[in-house]
Amino acid sequence: MVDTTTIRPLRAAEVTEWQLGADVVIAGYGIAGVCAAIEAARAGAGVLVLERTGGWGGAAAMAGGHIYLGGGTALQQALGFEDSPENMEKFLLAAIGPGVDRARIADYCKGSVEHYNWLVEAGVPFREAFWGEPGWEPPHDEGLNFSGGENAAPFNTIATPAPRGHVPQMTDKRVGQRSGGYMLMKPLAETAESLGVRAEYDTRIRRLIVDDDDRVVGVLATRFGKQVAVRAERGVILATGSFAYHQQMVEQYAPRLIGRPAASIEEHDGIGIRLAQALGADLANMDATEVAFFGDPQMMARGILVNGRGQRYVPEDTYGGRIGQLTLIQQDNHAYLILDETGYEAALATVTATPFFRQPPKWAAETVAELETEMGLPEGALQSTVNTYNRHAAEGADPLLGKKPEWVRPLTGSLAAWDMRNFTGGFTLGGLRTDLDSRVLHVSGEPIAGLFAAGRCTTGICTGGYVSGASLGDGSFYGRRAGGSAAKN
Repeated sequence: MVDTTTIRPLRAAEVTEWQLGADVVIAGYGIAGVCAAIEAARAGAGVLVLERTGGWGGAAAMAGGHIYLGGGTALQQALGFEDSPENMEKFLLAAIGPGVDRARIADYCKGSVEHYNWLVEAGVPFREAFWGEPGWEPPHDEGLNFSGGENAAPFNTIATPAPRGHVPQMTDKRVGQRSGGYMLMKPLAETAESLGVRAEYDTRIRRLIVDDDDRVVGVLATRFGKQVAVRAERGVILATGSFAYHQQMVEQYAPRLIGRPAASIEEHDGIGIRLAQALGADLANMDATEVAFFGDPQMMARGILVNGRGQRYVPEDTYGGRIGQLTLIQQDNHAYLILDETGYEAALATVTATPFFRQPPKWAAETVAELETEMGLPEGALQSTVNTYNRHAAEGADPLLGKKPEWVRPLTGSLAAWDMRNFTGGFTLGGLRTDLDSRVLHVSGEPIAGLFAAGRCTTGICTGGYVSGASLGDGSFYGRRAGGSAAKN
């Protein structure tokens, strides 16, 4: 028996028997894995996918289904929205945080329209309908919405706003269980199967196998407790997801997420990252995280969000992930939502995909001063904030943070406050450094022979900030690259 307690690579000379094999072996059958499988198979390679669970899907199948695409897709054009690769690139460079990989962003934006067409050709359905209301995702089967704060300050003054959240058509959604992400994965998995892609489920990778030149030639896995050596003639592709559920890695690299993983699955334990590290793979942006904010966007847009000092800090009509990041990272996870009765009733009258976020307030009062006291804020702090907000709101403006005029209205009469401290959760964005051909790079900067990766085990287009759809977007986009590169290897 070969040792599976270590993650160090295994020498091929130590393998006495190969139980399985293919030209291209893929670890993980989520969005990156399935797109890699399709592209490799279309390039003429025999493909075997190893999936540790009992079926395809991964985190992608449970996601809302946003795929961040733009540049003038057929869906954008059909719904009357103008966009270009240059405009999309300008927005992403502003929105996705420090450490941006400009070459990767340019590559992704230029290939976005073709990638949309590829998904449609592979059977992914998109309904020609636009959802323009605030929300985590369209509550129905609309195919397009704003998913990254493109139409909110400060980004709406940097690039021309264009909706880029492309959502596969699906009815009877169940948020967090089976939503648009399922209707992204299902046709892609069916396409892969039609191309002869094989899958072995309940199979966990344990070690990479390398030859005497340190080229990756396979993986050692276990299935129902038995070891399985899997030969890869052309290459191994890691598509194993993030490290959001590996406690030690989170503590080491992204400690702000300790105890609050969300929008990921327990199988995201960083195994692909750690196996590649053991070969000398380079990492990037390991501290970067997406941070969801568990509030109702319709309510937030109609009110004001304040921190522990009673001060506003974010335009309330922006993308929820941006609110989450600014709350957790810059405000010590302290947030309170303030609404008046008119705004609250208007919000409750709207349709939402996340009704469970509409909870009763913790405090209510007839005046701002009374509410401030009830909340335990310093005297005058909230009053000053509301007075400033109302003075400008009377003119339909928000010069402080730039909330759009359609949501700006003075807060009057009795008010209520929601305690939203610690209402955040998220997943990791950092991972293996790869080139634009999805080859895993050694710390020396050179590609590791025979090893490719895509999806959340790599650092994708987001290096700090986030837009909904980036994970499914760059996971599918660079999954395709990985499949094509491995097949030609």
